[in-house]
Amino acid sequence: MSLINTEIKPFKATAFKGGKFIDVSDADLKGKWSVVFFYPADFTFVCPTELEDLAENYSEFQKLGVEIYSVSTDTHFCHKAWHDTSPAIGKIAYTMVGDPTGTICRNFEILIEEKGLADRGTFVVDPDGKIQIVEITAGGIGRDARELLRKVKAAQYVASHPGEVCPAKWEEGEKTLAPSLDLVGKI
Repeated sequence: MSLINTEIKPFKATAFKGGKFIDVSDADLKGKWSVVFFYPADFTFVCPTELEDLAENYSEFQKLGVEIYSVSTDTHFCHKAWHDTSPAIGKIAYTMVGDPTGTICRNFEILIEEKGLADRGTFVVDPDGKIQIVEITAGGIGRDARELLRKVKAAQYVASHPGEVCPAKWEEGEKTLAPSLDLVGKI
């Protein structure tokens, strides 16, 4: 079953952000655009490169009103220890959510049950709490924050411009399409 256009399921968790432990729930994702960025585990190999890439682009997401929530099955304590000891992870200013019970991972259908770890999954959630983008990659394939940023801009554009869609490789400011009978067979 596809999760596209489905509402996120309820959850409550403890996270690490800005040197503090904070409570996070599904309610925090509503009312604004959010990226929920699942990764297998702290203190690993591909994960810190991805999380650092997001950290280096976080201000661009914030300019769009987008909050980022990274999630793994590690605890919030583990996130703090990683943040305090890794130069790459030390750059993170966004919310690092602990999901040791796997509840959030199960809600997003991203948990690898036999390992107790999350798949490498990215979900873009709109202000209504509905999932607009889903991307899942194998564990050895890292993601690109700039490409995610482009996709978020496209999702925001489509949401605010009913009747228009963004073609492949669309960049902000470029021409969009207005699907109609006139376009059938002409693209």
